[in-house]
Amino acid sequence: MTTHVDDLNAFMAVAKSRGFREAGRALGVSPTTLSQTVQRLEAKLGVRLLHRTTRSVTPTEAGRRLVERLAPALGEVEAALNSVNDLRDTPAGTLRLNVPVSAARLILPSLLPRFLTQFPDIQVEIIAEDSVVDVLAAGADAGIRYEERLEQDMIAIPIGPRVQHFALAASPRYLLERGNPEHPQDLLQHRCLRGRFGNGTLMSPWELERGDEIVRIEPQGPLIVSISGAMDLAVDMAVEGLGIIALFEEWLRPRLEAGSLVPVLPDWWSSFPGPSLYYSGRRLVPPPLRAFLDFIKSSPEK
Repeated sequence: MTTHVDDLNAFMAVAKSRGFREAGRALGVSPTTLSQTVQRLEAKLGVRLLHRTTRSVTPTEAGRRLVERLAPALGEVEAALNSVNDLRDTPAGTLRLNVPVSAARLILPSLLPRFLTQFPDIQVEIIAEDSVVDVLAAGADAGIRYEERLEQDMIAIPIGPRVQHFALAASPRYLLERGNPEHPQDLLQHRCLRGRFGNGTLMSPWELERGDEIVRIEPQGPLIVSISGAMDLAVDMAVEGLGIIALFEEWLRPRLEAGSLVPVLPDWWSSFPGPSLYYSGRRLVPPPLRAFLDFIKSSPEK
């Protein structure tokens, strides 16, 4: 049985985007064409790969198994094809990065413009999510994670500022009405705006430190948002006076500099190491990734 690689790529695009319309936009083909392609693949395999309803498209058990096996296999195929780039004057191809939303917002904007200018034949695809995933199984060449979330058997290099801070802030109006906390325990009497990771875990407890003293609290408040897509909403709500927010200092910096938010307990802000770019040492490094690794290593601020 012969199956065209394009058919497999089409199925993977639909399974990843959970819809024919979005996958069609990504591949530059019509949803009807994609549907026919997947139907042809299902007919060849003799199994249904996708559950289709008027509202959603989700992989069947057979579809999930195929996705798990195809993602790394297609990655190897693309890496093999990209290896031809070694014969080019400049590398070309696609670099796929799986990154947390915070890295997409705070780390990559200062790096990608220079990288893409230096390597105009490379296309970068960013998958931003806060779920812990196997980057290879997800079809990515590399990932960005903080140290506590690095996968085993991976090579890691620092990327971005090496020290970051967990900052607290609130609007002047909120602090005027509710008072300014003087100790982390005072936060238990305040309205706090919280985030939830993609796996369902709350970004809690909040950990604050001053010298050798560390305080962990379980904040409460009127709003919980998805870190992967709605954290800016929480920042906006803090500006509106809904409560105290805890987030990366760099994420809050524009609001702090504008005065729409002011620091809360700045002497207690905890610090933590910056993230790392990690990739597998067991597979061929494609030229786009190799170019990005060299670029990161030579960047003034890794």
